[in-house]
Amino acid sequence: MTLENIRKEYLELVKTIKDEKELYDLRVKFLGKKGALTEVMKGARDLSQEERPTFGKLVNEVKTFINDSLEEKKAELAKAALELKLASEDIDVTLPSKKVELGGINPLNKIIEEIEEIFISMGYSVAEGPEVETDKFNFEMLNLPKDHPARDMQDSFYITNELLMRTQTSPVQAREMLKANGEGPIKIICPGKVFRRDNDDATHSHQFTQIEGLVVDKNITFSDLKGTLEHFIKAVFGENKKIRLRPSFFPFTEPSVEVDVSWGNEDDEENIKWLEILGAGMVHPNVLKMAGFDPEVYSGFAFGMGPERVAMLKYGISDIRSFYTNDVRFLQQFNSDRND
Repeated sequence: MTLENIRKEYLELVKTIKDEKELYDLRVKFLGKKGALTEVMKGARDLSQEERPTFGKLVNEVKTFINDSLEEKKAELAKAALELKLASEDIDVTLPSKKVELGGINPLNKIIEEIEEIFISMGYSVAEGPEVETDKFNFEMLNLPKDHPARDMQDSFYITNELLMRTQTSPVQAREMLKANGEGPIKIICPGKVFRRDNDDATHSHQFTQIEGLVVDKNITFSDLKGTLEHFIKAVFGENKKIRLRPSFFPFTEPSVEVDVSWGNEDDEENIKWLEILGAGMVHPNVLKMAGFDPEVYSGFAFGMGPERVAMLKYGISDIRSFYTNDVRFLQQFNSDRND
């Protein structure tokens, strides 16, 4: 078979190719080890030395032509396959779209954001700090020296003798007071996770959240504290709510109080019910001194609450573990409006 015949045969056959397998077979037929061009090349041994270069040049030209043609055909087949696929996957834009399920905010995060907004509206700023704390900031700067018995109530997870998972967000207050270099005012809330070695049950968790607040300035009085807490309680639970203050003890405040909120029929003074909601008090002079403030010039108040407790009361949740188990059925109760 001559080179011209090979060229003509190839041109006839390439027109009939319908897919890549046929294209591969065509390549083998003409360019393979036993293909037509290979067989023609064997005839070079019968040529003279003068004829061989010309013959070799002609063979290479036909080989290049076929190879280029095969690549073009391959691209043509690929384009046709893509167009066929696109045609078969047309989208009917007139069809109703599928409903997209949206996530929602965990009720615990929702109540934390609500509390933050209430205090921000009162001029507070939000401060944060590390969850792994030093003994100095977690205890000592808060009037809890190493031998203080009140530490037993905050047994925590220690990493070393001086490092632990913080048991409260009060260390953030101590850090912010040090930053102030003994000059007020300070008006902050400190939300975040805290950790205590506790047995998990319906009302306890080894990890929970806390929001503490701190105000330090000149002429801050206990009435400022009470007015702040009354405004907060009414903003969260309703204008008809009342608060009750009971004497208590916290090492970092003096005097200290437990704060109860009225629950039930607030109009019935004799049968009114009270639920404990948070702890508070006036900042202890020792805490002010350690942070660089002169207690003869500055005073302040602090308070702390567990958002889980607030959310449980507000939403009627009976088990604190519900906040952390990520049960979609529980979460959807508080986010039904997200998918309406």
